[in-house]
Amino acid sequence: MILIDTHCHVHDSEFYPDNKEHAYRQARDAGVVMICVGTDVRSSIEAVEFARTHEGCYAIVGIHPHEAKDSDVAEIRELLQHEQRRTQNRDPRTIIGIGEIGLDYFYDHSPQDIQQQVLRQQLQLAVEFALPVSFHIREAFVDFWPIFDEFPDVKGVMHSFTDTRANLKQAMKRGLLVGINGISTFTKDESQQTMFRDLPLQHILLETDAPFLTPKPFRGKMNVPAYVAVIAEHQAALKGITKEEVARVTTANAQELFGI
Repeated sequence: MILIDTHCHVHDSEFYPDNKEHAYRQARDAGVVMICVGTDVRSSIEAVEFARTHEGCYAIVGIHPHEAKDSDVAEIRELLQHEQRRTQNRDPRTIIGIGEIGLDYFYDHSPQDIQQQVLRQQLQLAVEFALPVSFHIREAFVDFWPIFDEFPDVKGVMHSFTDTRANLKQAMKRGLLVGINGISTFTKDESQQTMFRDLPLQHILLETDAPFLTPKPFRGKMNVPAYVAVIAEHQAALKGITKEEVARVTTANAQELFGI
């Protein structure tokens, strides 16, 4: 049984300064493939380097909305151009997406107009390099949907989605997948649990967002990619199906979206 953790930060020296190799090996021993996601130029470079030196890992590169005011999209473009040259030389693919990018109005780490500008720039990269996108959107859907609709060919996933059913409907209408993580195991919001239960497997990707959002029963510990199996088990219990079915469908979803 193969599981794909479609969103983790196990590569990031800020979050895993000493134990990334242990977390990686734990995941691989459990049959987990990892997609390492950047949040700025530094962590994107680390994601690429980690993926190139670790079997069963891929990289997604981009600038998180929190970092929009302090990061240069041109450096992400350089990473993508280098990857393009490598693959033309028949080297294995490492970078399989853009992310995590988007808008976050819950915090004010970057001005909203700068966030929107950087989002558009990175969506243009997604079009230019024909890559799917991992979106981080928080309390900003009113501005996000019109920007997203400027780029009709972009495909992607709503990372860590916990918003309203109305925005879920908007996402599904646009063909976006939904990232389900440890929140689904510990949220006390009944409307969220109902949403997680009712969301068809064909629209779901599994993720951990490790080291964040540790699922039950491991709350209080650092999250690791191996815990994606717990997310799969919880989805199976909610839907009254087997964990193997959850793994089969969500893995196929990830493989189709990211081309892996």
